[in-house]
Amino acid sequence: TRGFHPRKRGSIPLGTAIMKYYVYLIISKNKNRLISYVGYTNNIKNRIKTHNSGKGAKFTRGKIWKLAYFRKYYSKIKAMKEEYKLKKNYKLRNMIKYNFLN
Repeated sequence: TRGFHPRKRGSIPLGTAIMKYYVYLIISKNKNRLISYVGYTNNIKNRIKTHNSGKGAKFTRGKIWKLAYFRKYYSKIKAMKEEYKLKKNYKLRNMIKYNFLN
């Protein structure tokens, strides 16, 4: 059988691991404007490195990004829903940008 084995320490039954997902907002300066990007991931440090190395989403390539906001969720579906809400809510995005700068 695969997965859980009672004599092996550290093993847990398949499907019982608690995954963390993060919704994040990153900011970059483009000439005199601030631009933002919203996404979700299960490893926020790696994701920021990916964006800054030019291998992330096409929109984020060629810019230096700084993490302005993130929030942790224990459900991928919930994280995806919140990401969608944040992407569409420009008022909240601008408020986060403003708070990040001040």
